[in-house]
Order: sequence, then structure tokens, then C-alpha cells
Amino acid sequence: MGKSAEACFFSLGTLGIGMNSTRLTYKYSRKTLWLGMAGTLVVIVGSLFLGYAQMQKQEAEKTNLTKPVSSDAELREKLTKDQYKVTRECGTETAFHNAYWDNHKAGIYVDIITGEPLFSSLDKFDSSTGWPSFTKPISKDNVVEKRDSSFGMERTEVRAKSSDSHLGHVFNDGPPPTGQRYSVNSTALRFIPEERLKEEGYGKYLSLFQSQEGKNQS
Repeated sequence: MGKSAEACFFSLGTLGIGMNSTRLTYKYSRKTLWLGMAGTLVVIVGSLFLGYAQMQKQEAEKTNLTKPVSSDAELREKLTKDQYKVTRECGTETAFHNAYWDNHKAGIYVDIITGEPLFSSLDKFDSSTGWPSFTKPISKDNVVEKRDSSFGMERTEVRAKSSDSHLGHVFNDGPPPTGQRYSVNSTALRFIPEERLKEEGYGKYLSLFQSQEGKNQS
């Protein structure tokens, strides 16, 4: 074989090797691209799933409004001195010198410790006693009534069911329709105005006020 033929053969051989190399490189580049795209897709799906899981957790926390009762040591740190005295030691706040005795805003009153809904402004009335007074609780299931013979008197104590906090007393001298007066200490409660009910997770109680507005308009 002549030199020119050998050179031609070498060139063709080199070209063939080059073409195979190009094909292999293209093949592996495409494979790498697909792997990269698959990895990106996994990351995106994972992020979306994580975000959804966190959203579901937040919604669940909002739905489960009642918080667990903290230990006594933690309550001493979280509550003010007056709040602790009333809720854990059955104390009584000063009449006419408390947060909600003269509160006329629309909303609900929840347990200061657990957030459990206890009373509604729709059932609040002026008892002229200096303490927040209600004709009934939002739900009878959320409160517990107990006999109280302290200070030489026969009374019926009212306690929050979930936290076992002392709230006040119930008397049979209230206005219609129940004839009862739930006299409650402001320091045992936290007030949530109507416009913040949904924001704080109590959106289902908005229907109470919407129903009342409908009655007022009719």
C-alpha cells in the first residue's frame, strides 16, 4: 500500500473514531441532561409537597384551637400575678377595675390558658356588678359547674373544662331567656373581636354574628 493510501486509511480511521466519540459524547450528554431534569423535577415536587404539608399543619393547628395545659411552673411564668391567682387559686378580681366588665365590642371570650371558646358578646349583659356577665356559655360542654361552700356561702362555681381554671360563679338572677348570670373574672379570659376571629382560627364563630345581623335587619 502506498503512502497516500495509508494516509487516506488513517484519515478515515481517525474520522470514524472521531464520529464514534462524538456519538458517545452526545449520548452521554443527553443522558446527563435527562438526569439533571429528573433531579430538578424531584426537588420541585419535594418542595411543593413540603410546602403543602406545612400548610396542612398550620391549618390543623388553627382547627385544633384548644392548646395543652402547661405545667404549673410554666403557668407562673406565662400568666400575670392576677391571672394566676384567679385561675389557679380561685381568686376574685376587683369589681369595675378589670378589662371586660364594660366591654361592648362584638366577639368571643376564650380561656386565657388554652384558648378554648367560652362566652360570646351576644350573651353578655350589664349586670351592674362590675364583672363581665353572660346569660350562658358558648357551649355547656366547655364549662364545668361545681358546688362552692367557701366563705360561708352556697354558690355554684364555674370552671373551664379543658384547663380546669376557675372562671367565676353562676347565679339564678339573670335576664331571659336563661334566667342565669355567669359572673366571670376578666383575668380568666381573652377577648377576640369579631373582625379577628377568622385570622386567629375562630372563623366558624363568625356565623353567630352574621345570624344576629340578619335578625337585626329583618
